Amino acid sequence: MDYMETYRFWCENDYFDAETKKELKSIENDEKEIKERFYRELEFGTGGLRGIIGAGTNRMNLYTVRKATQGLANFIIKEGGQDRGVAIAYDSRNMSIEFSEEAALCLCANGIKAYRFESLRPTPELSFALRELGCIAGIVVTASHNPAEYNGYKVYWEDGAQITPPKDTEIIDEVNAVSDWNMVKIMSRADAEAAGLYHVIGKEIDDRYMEELKKLIVQPELVREVGKTLKIVYTPLHGTGNIPARRILKEIGFENVYVVPEQEKPDGNFPTVVSPNPENKSAFELALKLADEVGADLVLATDPDADRLGVYAKDSTTGEYMSFTGNMSGMVICEYLLSMKKAKNELKDDSFIVKTIVSTNMADKVAEAYGVELKECLTGFKFIGELIKIAEQTGHGTFEFGFEESYGCLVGTHARDKDAIVAVMELCEAAAYYYTKGLSLWDQMMEIYKKYGFFREGLETITLKGIEGAEKIKSMMEAIRSNPPKELGGYKVVSFRDYSKDTVTNLETGEVKPTGLRKSNVLYFDLNGDAWVCVRPSGTEPKIKFYIGVKGSSFEDADEKLAALTAALMELAK
Repeated sequence: MDYMETYRFWCENDYFDAETKKELKSIENDEKEIKERFYRELEFGTGGLRGIIGAGTNRMNLYTVRKATQGLANFIIKEGGQDRGVAIAYDSRNMSIEFSEEAALCLCANGIKAYRFESLRPTPELSFALRELGCIAGIVVTASHNPAEYNGYKVYWEDGAQITPPKDTEIIDEVNAVSDWNMVKIMSRADAEAAGLYHVIGKEIDDRYMEELKKLIVQPELVREVGKTLKIVYTPLHGTGNIPARRILKEIGFENVYVVPEQEKPDGNFPTVVSPNPENKSAFELALKLADEVGADLVLATDPDADRLGVYAKDSTTGEYMSFTGNMSGMVICEYLLSMKKAKNELKDDSFIVKTIVSTNMADKVAEAYGVELKECLTGFKFIGELIKIAEQTGHGTFEFGFEESYGCLVGTHARDKDAIVAVMELCEAAAYYYTKGLSLWDQMMEIYKKYGFFREGLETITLKGIEGAEKIKSMMEAIRSNPPKELGGYKVVSFRDYSKDTVTNLETGEVKPTGLRKSNVLYFDLNGDAWVCVRPSGTEPKIKFYIGVKGSSFEDADEKLAALTAALMELAK
């Protein structure tokens, strides 16, 4: 069927409810909107679903969630995992409750046990819960830090990480094979409970999760002492972080935690922000205002599903609150953990840290300084989780820390996804320690730069929505791939990595070798002077992303170099 036929099918078929039909009736004279909603099915990609909430095959709704869940159920049955069940969590977004319930009942209708949290929970707790319960898979209903009109559906496997190859493509194939809505099974909650298939997860998992986090504290006595003085402002940005973040800080000894009142309660409309993204300065407006009022040392924000953490800390020299990138906050935690473990002789011969290919090269220097291995992986925290799994399966490798530039990191192996709750805890412990040395976290960041070099990174994105946007992104990638630059912003291109072809080409010698990682639609340019750029389409949003990294002789010099290289790269993108 073409998109108009599909539209009419949804409007007329008894399978679809009255509210859906009413919504579709309201756009009957808007062919462009009909085309956007029905020109394709919402793609179930390697991370699951993500899209605008609404009626249509290219939207997030009860029907597209059911279809995705039926495909997942078919795969689980093929794997013989139905008795192990699936854990399900959801965040504060609009329709998250309904989508998570629909997913649970579809699983139950297929004879698969569903373990659904009683109320909203952070994504990392889902990763923890499914391993704790021995489930074969997990689902989180969230669109992370996207604007309010979005929701999404992420799938995790038994190791607690998001699905990776080959499981991801096998599940995608099963989802795509659900070609008829009548193939989708559903049952009532009462029937599911009576059959012993529907289970509710409550406080017991919360308690176990908290206990695992507390095991990761390096200096509990110091935290309890300084926790009486250190002042922390925190905002969950209307999401899931409020209860767990406050709970862990209270239980380890931080007594002065101020929560932004306007953003404390869950609200899927995110009324106080344009987008609930802790990467954006605008999301911190209310938190910084409160920080000024109470004289906070540290200002923290988590995104709606509490897997990303944004940070501001005071510059002791100027008294100004300064913003941390995800690379910076990651390096503060990493330096603190490794330095403390080194001092206690707790680092192992096979200790390793992990970064993604678009994260700061400072991590290489930190790993070298502490004698631990640095592992690199593709963008996506599931690949960090996979490296943890491989280390456990082979018996070689002790995971210490993993991070990505997009404000996500993990300490410990209780979860296999980025965990903003553990990041809040670790960052506050680090702040307490440096407080005893007369340093704010910003002051410590400057000390880290002086020690390893002034590495600075940036990210530029171009949003291109709809059918035309997808084609434009594809053509931009192909144009750069087919004619890679030999020079960028005064930097010489030393080598060119095309991850889709698994090639690294040395531009001086012409030598070609493999990347050593899975194939992916990513282009990476190593430049002279410790600089680099990387281009890739987003896996979850209609964007093409441009990553930039430089090294300068000072903070200001690095920022100037970053601005110049960014401008040159964006010229290339035109």
